[in-house]
Amino acid sequence: MARRLATQPSDGQDGAVPPGVGGTQGDQGISAGPAWSPGAALRSLRPRQLVKNLLVFVAPAAAGTLSHGATVGRAFAAFAIFSAVASGMYLVNDVLDAEADRLHPEKRHRPVAAGHISIAHALALGGLLVAAGLVGSWFVAGWRLLVVMVVYGCISAAYSLWIKYVAVVELASVASGFVLRAIAGGVAAHVPLSDWFLAVTSFSAAFIVTGKRFAEHKRLGDDRESHRPVLREYTPSFLQSTLTLTATAAVTTYCLWAFDRSGTGLLSHPSHNVVWIQLTVVPFAIAILHVLRVLDAGGGSAPEELALRDHWLHVFGAVWLLFFLIGIYA
Repeated sequence: MARRLATQPSDGQDGAVPPGVGGTQGDQGISAGPAWSPGAALRSLRPRQLVKNLLVFVAPAAAGTLSHGATVGRAFAAFAIFSAVASGMYLVNDVLDAEADRLHPEKRHRPVAAGHISIAHALALGGLLVAAGLVGSWFVAGWRLLVVMVVYGCISAAYSLWIKYVAVVELASVASGFVLRAIAGGVAAHVPLSDWFLAVTSFSAAFIVTGKRFAEHKRLGDDRESHRPVLREYTPSFLQSTLTLTATAAVTTYCLWAFDRSGTGLLSHPSHNVVWIQLTVVPFAIAILHVLRVLDAGGGSAPEELALRDHWLHVFGAVWLLFFLIGIYA
């Protein structure tokens, strides 16, 4: 597969490989590439992916402690730490996936795949970011947060090297990244994580990842295996069934979390208005249905883009936040 991909055209026009990427460095088909460029380095960190790291605020928000200055500071520190480690792992993944990315209609523009940043500089910057994040995690929350970050790094590395070729397991691997972000926020802010909170996060993450694969399967067509080989292991009916399963589980566990006074860690407090927290089930369920409709129409291959650009999701999120804030502070 690697040799076949290395011979494909980079943009489907003239068969040329982007300068600094094609070459003969060993058997990998990539060379050291051009000199380091600040702009290319910044793009290679995938700034739009930072929206995923906002999950570190979910646990302290669900516990109603974001009004505490110290908690907010630790949550922002966790956001910075996860951003550094995740960006570092993105760079490593881009180096490993450079050949396949050149065959993708959008990912071929990534700096590493396009030859705008060298392999050596990408790996050096990635290693520096990961190291900085691990050191920072120790200073923010000691060994507990460090363990979370190490687990994330190991899963990300294993995914890039092997797991991404294993059907179903790769779905769980990617979904674990979302769950670990939520756990990191709770650990950094010293917020206990309830069983229902972890269940909601896990099934919601599985729903998002499955939706991404479902959209890729439809959008990439016959070229899907060239970009992501594991897609040949999935059928549309399997992905659709998995979407239904994870969506149902996400809504069900969210209802259990919202209606369980001990599960949220805040509803038992006499100053909190329970019914408004329970009403957040409505915008949550509607948002799930909206995403299912978008996926069925062929969208949703980039969840971060959907989160940033879908105005209806913004409306549902605003209603959810309004209900939640009333429940905590009214």
